[in-house]
Amino acid sequence: MYELKPLHKEAVPSALEKAKHYRLLNEPGAAESICLDILEIEPHNQEALVTLVLAMSDRFARDYAVGDTQTQDYLSRIEDKYERTYYTGIIYERRAKAVLNRGTPLSASNAYELFRQAMNWFDKAEEIRPAGNDDAILRWNGCARIVMRNKLEPREMDNDFLE
Repeated sequence: MYELKPLHKEAVPSALEKAKHYRLLNEPGAAESICLDILEIEPHNQEALVTLVLAMSDRFARDYAVGDTQTQDYLSRIEDKYERTYYTGIIYERRAKAVLNRGTPLSASNAYELFRQAMNWFDKAEEIRPAGNDDAILRWNGCARIVMRNKLEPREMDNDFLE
């Protein structure tokens, strides 16, 4: 097994820029790896945590196995309540889009539920947003448009499926 080499503390700002760059290049695995290196020497680095959460969620659409527990662990370490709430909504939204893209009838109803969760988190974020920051509203509207455009609905179930 390999022993990972630690980053130097003075390299953190440059490494963060690289992680963001790799996300923009659609290389979430590289961004994730860099963020993990940063968090090894600066466990509370908020920018690295946010970038890591976004990189992990970038992988949903690629059908990579990204555990919700692992994502939740990093989300819980984001200290700002607004950001933690907002990025939780982002995670649900991206999971919903990945599920919707599978294109099966079951995935459509599952996507609906995930979009509703995302919208609930965006509602919570809107309530505590900083002045002049309407990002949560923009995301909520985006989710609503996807739900309406795709005519997504909750799954209908019989009242008593045991009968």
